[in-house]
Amino acid sequence: MRVAPTRSARVFTVLAAAAGLAAFCPATRSAAQTMSIEEYDPKSTLVVPEHHPQRAKYPFIDVHNHQDRDQSAADVAKLVADMDRLNMRVMVNLSGSQGAEFEKGYANLAGRYPGRFIVFANLDFAGIEKPGWGERAAAQLALDVKHGAHGLKIFKNLGMTVTDASGKRVPVDDPRLDPVWDKCGELGIPVLIHTAEPRSFFEPQDVHNERWLELKQFPQRARPPDKFPPWEQLIGEQHHMFAKHPKTKFIDAHLGWLGGDLARLGQLFDKLPNVYTEIGAVLAELGRQPRFAREFFLKYGDRVMFGKDTWAADEYLVYFRVLETDDEYFDYYRKRHAFWKMYGLALPDSVLKKIYYENALKVIPGIDPAPFRDSSTK
Repeated sequence: MRVAPTRSARVFTVLAAAAGLAAFCPATRSAAQTMSIEEYDPKSTLVVPEHHPQRAKYPFIDVHNHQDRDQSAADVAKLVADMDRLNMRVMVNLSGSQGAEFEKGYANLAGRYPGRFIVFANLDFAGIEKPGWGERAAAQLALDVKHGAHGLKIFKNLGMTVTDASGKRVPVDDPRLDPVWDKCGELGIPVLIHTAEPRSFFEPQDVHNERWLELKQFPQRARPPDKFPPWEQLIGEQHHMFAKHPKTKFIDAHLGWLGGDLARLGQLFDKLPNVYTEIGAVLAELGRQPRFAREFFLKYGDRVMFGKDTWAADEYLVYFRVLETDDEYFDYYRKRHAFWKMYGLALPDSVLKKIYYENALKVIPGIDPAPFRDSSTK
């Protein structure tokens, strides 16, 4: 007669079987016990239609790029060949510097390939505490415009790390800068300004922080409250400055760090018609909210420009896929920016043209519109 095993015997059997399986697959057991979120890289089993555009549907202007002013002729030629491959007609180099350094960089890019590069000048904040600094800075900017600058780029140091001689932080809306903003309006050139950082950089680096991995890999990007003003304060200073200078056009870099709150960005546009934005380094924010982001672009498409920021030719393909296709659940190109997948917005041609070139032609002077008149895919 067969005797039923006791409960303890059954438990022992299950544990023994599990131990045997683990012993049979030691690598699996080890991985399950030690694998971190940094190592976890699951491969999707989802089978859906895919589209992989290798070049933009329309010729485009990248309004947010940074290029070395000392590149060799061969390097610049390679850069232009990559631009042609992507269907990028014009690149805006925001790292133009000022004075003699600006002239050198301008000659290296725009001088070698007329019509393919637009260069923005930059400010030197040294001596901002001295009387008349704003007027002198505005005069230097006017000279840089005379030598080929078509805009002014303000880096993220303003508001966070720029200080005067006394060590006091210079806020984004500091009145000593007013002559510069006014000069930009007078000259008809835009200001592309980067203020603050992603909001997560200012928040505790804990289990709830979406940019935890990036802050682990680059701890210097954290903005703790004992060293930096709050995110809301910086953004408030920027918006106040925009409002103070309605005759100057501002391009608020990186969707103004409001890519995760597009309704608020829309409210800013409604309030301030002199403000525009671009999508450099924030594509991951758009690709995870395809329905709401598409609605936003349909409504505010005349205020958004194409930008990429870091130069990496193959990464542009993900931009094209998000903007042009209706693909689902595909990878972004940098894990530390996105723990999530991307979805295409399938923007209509009328909106794509605005983002790719029409808005930049409207805001940035000096770009030849002729290559964009035939808005073909060639």
